[in-house]
Amino acid sequence: MIDKLVVVAIGGNSLIPNPRDPDIDSQWEAVRETCRHIADMIADGWQVVVTHGNGPQVGYIMNRSEIAKREAGIHEVPLDLVVADTQGSIGYMLQQALDNSLRRVGMNHTVATLITQMRVDPKDPAFAHPDKPVGGFLTEAEAREAEADGWHVMEDAGRGWRRVVASPKPLVVNEINAIQALVLAGYIVVVCGGGGVPVVRNEFGSLRGVAAVIDKDRASSTLAQTLRADLLLISTGVERVSLDFNKPTERPLDTITLEDARRYLDEGHFARGSMYPKIEAAIDFVHSGGPRAIITNPSNITRALHRETGTQIVPGG
Repeated sequence: MIDKLVVVAIGGNSLIPNPRDPDIDSQWEAVRETCRHIADMIADGWQVVVTHGNGPQVGYIMNRSEIAKREAGIHEVPLDLVVADTQGSIGYMLQQALDNSLRRVGMNHTVATLITQMRVDPKDPAFAHPDKPVGGFLTEAEAREAEADGWHVMEDAGRGWRRVVASPKPLVVNEINAIQALVLAGYIVVVCGGGGVPVVRNEFGSLRGVAAVIDKDRASSTLAQTLRADLLLISTGVERVSLDFNKPTERPLDTITLEDARRYLDEGHFARGSMYPKIEAAIDFVHSGGPRAIITNPSNITRALHRETGTQIVPGG
């Protein structure tokens, strides 16, 4: 039996310390720091399931793919394969760093990454209204040319044009039985990378990938609910969630009830492309019966577990 099960959702941006110079050495160091804190959780008795984002990493692969097509005529990499690629590469980094961190605290656990497919509804309204930016920035002329090639494009806050894709709601973790078996056997598993590879079943029951991305936090909440986890921990770039973020009236949030979280969400305190999906994921988890959700940054994970910092979302209101 598992006494304390936690799903730890690592933000893809948190693994890129300097977006202006995303060299591999700095990414490795960010992964190692995060894994040191996860190893402390495991040493403290938690059974850990790790998920992760992949937004910047998907962008890098798409940029390389577009350059290769333009300069050498090499085919572009479909988006579902890009997500699978990042599951493998980021999973490899997490596996190695977590194995090393566990050995440093005198523990010997097998860490395994599982390429994970997330089933979505082919009739999800998101497919009719793609709005999730992916890849690099384009000039307006490049955007119009890409649009003629079948892409959906959108102007992104005055910074340029970008390709946008659908972000459907995650419904079912396709490999959930394998994940449950590995967890029960005591393995540390890395799953649902980038929200999982989005797939649908056709009229014959066969799976196929779709050109979409799934929000990592929503997928992590779905996974935590399915596993009946004791905690959903979302690791991000700030120690605590704040109201009026980056304003003179900024107010950090410590422990808030489910009702508080819903009210703040409805009042528009959280940016759609930033904290909104994290709060939404925490609400969904706690509403479904989860005892607690935490949002904090990697260096404060241990303190947040002991309720010393972080934003704690709990039932009630």
